[in-house]
Amino acid sequence: MKHTLSVLVEDEAGVLSRIVGLFARRGFNIESLAVGPAEKQGMSRITMIVAGDNRTIEQLTKQLYKLINILKVQDITDIPSVERELVLIKVNTLPENRSAILEIANVFRAKVVDIANKYLILEVTGDPGKMVAVENLLKQYGIIEIARTGRIALIRTSNVNTELLKSKLNNYSLS
Repeated sequence: MKHTLSVLVEDEAGVLSRIVGLFARRGFNIESLAVGPAEKQGMSRITMIVAGDNRTIEQLTKQLYKLINILKVQDITDIPSVERELVLIKVNTLPENRSAILEIANVFRAKVVDIANKYLILEVTGDPGKMVAVENLLKQYGIIEIARTGRIALIRTSNVNTELLKSKLNNYSLS
């Protein structure tokens, strides 16, 4: 199972290196990694996606707390949260398929950030499922390059689990 870990750290040199080293020594791959300034000056938030069972993630969390400069570690996998990624996709655009690509961009609320005779670059922001869906639709036109950020996430203060709501709505509409 994939887990989303939110780690609050002091913004000091070497913190990320120590975290990555801890995971590497234990043979764990970090599937997604995003780092940026947090709400207070001198602090950063690291969001990681890591595969493992609950027991393994619990052990990793305990090991993280032993590292210098770690302030808070949360496994937010099962906590209602808002998750976002950003992807830039350069797509081959022949005159006959440009309007179809622009329609896909419109449906996914993507921004055209660069356009040329044979290519365009789209900026897509959203949850990880949206990233996969737009990429799958654009493959048929020829994706030239793709750059994807790591996932970022914050716990929902409202405590509303939108994934649970989506599944209930889908089940309701199928009946």
